[in-house]
Amino acid sequence: MDDIVIYRKHGKTLAEARKPAEHMAAELSEEFDLTCAWHGDVLTFERFGVSGRLEIDDDQVGLIVNLGFLLSALKPSIEREVHKFFDENFAA
Repeated sequence: MDDIVIYRKHGKTLAEARKPAEHMAAELSEEFDLTCAWHGDVLTFERFGVSGRLEIDDDQVGLIVNLGFLLSALKPSIEREVHKFFDENFAA
């Protein structure tokens, strides 16, 4: 498996940081047919070929994505999109 691991300071309250994370979860679920579930401040998601979690705490947000073999070729473009989303929604 190929992993994407990105952590970023968010400069928001936990409640403020959770709003874009919830938006991200809704978009991922709709666009990529991912099953998403919140477990406290950790959003887990999965579907065939990909799984991961989005973690939020008082200081930072982190995304860990495990890509299966077929999706590993898309790792650079997925990382670009994640960085763009984090830049737009979690700037410190």
